[in-house]
Amino acid sequence: MRLMIGTLYEVVLDCPDPPALAEFYRDVLGGEIEIDDDGHWADLKREGAQSLGFQRSLGHVPPVWPGDDGDQQFHLDIQVADFDVAHEQLLDLGARHLESHSGFRVYLDPAGHPFCTVG
Repeated sequence: MRLMIGTLYEVVLDCPDPPALAEFYRDVLGGEIEIDDDGHWADLKREGAQSLGFQRSLGHVPPVWPGDDGDQQFHLDIQVADFDVAHEQLLDLGARHLESHSGFRVYLDPAGHPFCTVG
């Protein structure tokens, strides 16, 4: 049997404006936002789902897509029911479309983190 040390509590994204990025992802994923008193941290809590945290990093440098040189680090995959409807909604929220492929589309969130929509 393999050792289990703990469970994943939260995925955290560095960004220059945690409340604003939390708002973007709330519009995409739903949930409730909790912001600390100084605005340096925000949590997007979603019932029955993984929460997302947003941490202020004034020197934040967005990852590069595609990240063949190691700069990408990781990205989020967001399942959608309709690619075209989701595409228009994401653009209206401030996402930037990078590329489309069979079965997924690649975007950048307002802070420059890559994410994909998948069907």
